[in-house]
Amino acid sequence: MAGQNCLVANDWICGEYLRSRSHELTEATVQHIWITAASVLIGLAVAFPLALLARRGRHFAGPVLGLTTVLYTVPSLAMFSLLLPLFGLSAALVVTGLVLYSLTILVRNILAGLEAVPQEAREAATGMGYGPVRLLWEVELPLALPALMAGLRIATVSTVALTTVGSLVGKGGLGNLIEDALPSFFKAQVLTASVLCVLLAVAADLLLLGAQRLLTPWTRIRTSAGASGVPGIAKTEAG
Repeated sequence: MAGQNCLVANDWICGEYLRSRSHELTEATVQHIWITAASVLIGLAVAFPLALLARRGRHFAGPVLGLTTVLYTVPSLAMFSLLLPLFGLSAALVVTGLVLYSLTILVRNILAGLEAVPQEAREAATGMGYGPVRLLWEVELPLALPALMAGLRIATVSTVALTTVGSLVGKGGLGNLIEDALPSFFKAQVLTASVLCVLLAVAADLLLLGAQRLLTPWTRIRTSAGASGVPGIAKTEAG
């Protein structure tokens, strides 16, 4: 009876709401997670070649950085309206919009990381016979990982928040619950969905921070990393 009373009283915190709507909450959370993950992964796949293109020179950097910045300034309602003829009212519409929004953060951080690679590291690797592709994947990219991961963390947290905007077309994960609850001001649903969004953002950030520490162990070996500048050499010396 007490549980039912909190629904009738429209309390902010209501255990009965969690019990009776657990399936609905789970479905919304799962949709929120996969839309966020798909958007960030596709955004990363698109941003990487764009960053490589931008670092080829000012003639490429200006248009690439300018375009991604302009895309980020487009309001979500306008963005979805522009994409609507291509994708209709589908999850692809939301994912595409979120991918475009993530590019400005990802491209800039990848580019900053690559440009921060010490010239000594490139010269050392070239002297060891590294070609351009091997130099990129085995030296430059690992050294750029801290900046890349920082951008990935920001883009992921931002995308978790922006995914709720997908409720405009019924594909907003937890945002759907928030939008449905606002007309009647269903307090428990608004609070629960909002808290879950925050928890998803925090969890994603912590997971990516942990991944960054695992992928860049040489950043904790200052002496070895400073002596060589090449991750592979640093790890060998440390071992």
